[in-house]
Amino acid sequence: MRLVVNGRAERLQVDSRVTLLDALRERLALTGSKKGCDRGQCGACTVHVDGRRVLSCLTLAVATAGRRVTTVEGLADGDRLHPMQQAFIDCDAFQCGFCTSGQIMSAVALVDEGHTHSDDEIREHMSGNICRCGAYDNIVAAVRTARRDGADR
Repeated sequence: MRLVVNGRAERLQVDSRVTLLDALRERLALTGSKKGCDRGQCGACTVHVDGRRVLSCLTLAVATAGRRVTTVEGLADGDRLHPMQQAFIDCDAFQCGFCTSGQIMSAVALVDEGHTHSDDEIREHMSGNICRCGAYDNIVAAVRTARRDGADR
């Protein structure tokens, strides 16, 4: 199968049962997306496929053939972090860091989808991402900050 991952054309030979998460982590060494619950409940594996957020643990790799996949590793522009990545740092929006990549990927999509009009709206549309450390207030602050700083680039 062929797909574009973080702007690079990739060719993979995978079994039809391999998830996108496993293909990214094990075949392409892109370990930013985390395997949390492996059931689609925690959001740690969130990536973008053709600009839409998906849970890569529930998405078969073959279903992404010919599509554009973006992982947290693909957000930055060289050494320049994506505004959402920078906002997560500036707002201390992570503690252990395990959920951070999925949170960031969902937050980028959230801004692109236009769901940032209020803190309640941000919380509602980020509800598929679980943070066991409880950094939720800082995550909401990071989304607000990134929205102001041009996270929809």
